[in-house]
Amino acid sequence: MRYILLLLAALLSGVASAQYSLQPAFPNLPAFSAPLEMQTAGDGSDRIFIVEQKGKIYLFHNDPATSTKKVFLDLSGTVSQSLGETGLLGLAFHPDFKNNGYFYVNYTSSPGGQLTSFISRFHVDPSAPDTVLNATEQILLTLSQPYANHNGGHLAFGNDRYLYASFGDGGSGGDPLGNGQNRSVLLGKILRLDVDHEWNGKHYAPAAGNPFVDNMQGFLPEIYCWGMRNTWKFSFDRTTGKLWAGDVGQDRYEEVDTITNGGDYGWNKMEGFHCYPAGDFNCDSTGLIPPIWEYPHGSGNVSITGGYVYRGTSIPSLIGKYIYGDYGSGRVWALDATTSPATNQLLVDKQTPSLQLSSFGEDQDKQLYFVCYSTGRLFRLSSSEKVERANGSGILCSVTPNPFTGQISITYVSAKYSFEKITLSDVLGREVRVLLDEQQLPGLHNLEFDGSKLPAGTYILRLESGGRVISKKIIKE
Repeated sequence: MRYILLLLAALLSGVASAQYSLQPAFPNLPAFSAPLEMQTAGDGSDRIFIVEQKGKIYLFHNDPATSTKKVFLDLSGTVSQSLGETGLLGLAFHPDFKNNGYFYVNYTSSPGGQLTSFISRFHVDPSAPDTVLNATEQILLTLSQPYANHNGGHLAFGNDRYLYASFGDGGSGGDPLGNGQNRSVLLGKILRLDVDHEWNGKHYAPAAGNPFVDNMQGFLPEIYCWGMRNTWKFSFDRTTGKLWAGDVGQDRYEEVDTITNGGDYGWNKMEGFHCYPAGDFNCDSTGLIPPIWEYPHGSGNVSITGGYVYRGTSIPSLIGKYIYGDYGSGRVWALDATTSPATNQLLVDKQTPSLQLSSFGEDQDKQLYFVCYSTGRLFRLSSSEKVERANGSGILCSVTPNPFTGQISITYVSAKYSFEKITLSDVLGREVRVLLDEQQLPGLHNLEFDGSKLPAGTYILRLESGGRVISKKIIKE
């Protein structure tokens, strides 16, 4: 008998036709002003943090009926106020935030008239964990910006506990300074920093294993990968550790990348799978890593907003798929990269007027949310998918084929680390076979068994989880 941790959405064919829509989340909350980011602290407090572009971070408790938000940090007197692609752009909480109170922000400001990106650390007062004083700021890194656009600005900690940060190519159009391919500058890169150690007088160190640590060629040791045009949101699949990024295109294509250490993602030699500039059919793509997926401009599509690999439990058919969208059209897709080639599913079509989808976010239970820049509201993805679940833990997704003659495949979800038992009984309630009786890790699972020797007839499949039982009728022909 095989127990397989499954990411292949094809095995969920019984629920793949579900209809999806965006539904208001937290409708009683006052609207936010130009929100760009949603984060959680990872401390079990079930608080949600919203980053506004002009410098404020708000928090509220994850209650659908809540009507109260509170200012957590106010940097509006420091960060750029001209909007565009400047401002307070990123927020990440230290993996040990519950104990040390550290979190990190990425913002732009113009000291002395020079537009500059800052990565800074702040910390909360343990006696007042809902507010932060500006005086606790410790600047880790500064980076001069040659133009006002393409500032990147996203931050996230990986499973390796290092801080990752994205910076665009410096702006203008077409990367006129060649920053994407220049490994002696930090523009056009994703960085990986060890924020728990100091180095050369800085409040961070290059992460061990970065491709240019101790190199003698002048390449910067903070660099994790290069050839990025303007990564607008990246995220880690916490189950696999894989890093996913949405890299905004120039004139023709938007792309989804999975990021590896030391990878060159091609800008400004390539835009998506294509030579750049358009009409150059002889570019040298040797050593360049192509995207997992691209989509063209047109029909309102203009700028990718990177999302998350879905690891929630409310929509089992999306588990393991990368959910992302387009800022201009408001479309939302689910990308399945476990197939070859990858397959892409439209979940939500073009929105009129556009929601201006600036970011995705997860709560502490990995349920997915959407941040709307234009209205300042949050949305969640809703599905007509019918899910059988037991006590909020086990979810029975599909049994295929049904009716069956031989091999049968059962897909189910364990929402937490728990004991799951799956049995097969006849119509009189007599147990025929125990298929599973063991502790399971959280996630989507597949269980297969050979039913060819069972007599023809009707059977009851039972999933016991969290003290509750799900039953499903199956037929052997």
